[in-house]
Amino acid sequence: MASSAKKASAKNSANGSDPVLPDGYEPSEDEEFMNERQLAFFKEALKKWKQEIIDESKETLAHLQDGPIQEADLNDRASSETDWGLELRTRDRQRKLTSKIDAALRRIEDGEYGYCQVTGEPISLDRLKARPIATMTVEAQEAHERNEKISRDQ
Repeated sequence: MASSAKKASAKNSANGSDPVLPDGYEPSEDEEFMNERQLAFFKEALKKWKQEIIDESKETLAHLQDGPIQEADLNDRASSETDWGLELRTRDRQRKLTSKIDAALRRIEDGEYGYCQVTGEPISLDRLKARPIATMTVEAQEAHERNEKISRDQ
């Protein structure tokens, strides 16, 4: 798990004293894991991702407020309604994603970000770059999914 020094570092980072990241900064395996720059990198990435989701949701809401679907042809209307249904399901998934982003931001504040919630081992930087809301290492996630499949099959 995260040491108390890392937690103190994360608290400093969470309190607005984030280090300024150089242009093009990418966390690397050569650095201390979850140092202030890495935490600031992931915090910035998570906040940006959340803002993109919020902006897309506002666009969807604006389209919904434009009024009901006015297609004259029944096939066109059915197609438009299907498109809207798909759009609303996508927004619902993104709403759930924002809560996972918020949880990841809280883990940064608590000094727990980047560590597997099952094993306590560091989650690889490549995995965190690909999925910054990850809570488990690849191995722990695979074991979790195998167990989930077994219980579902029974």
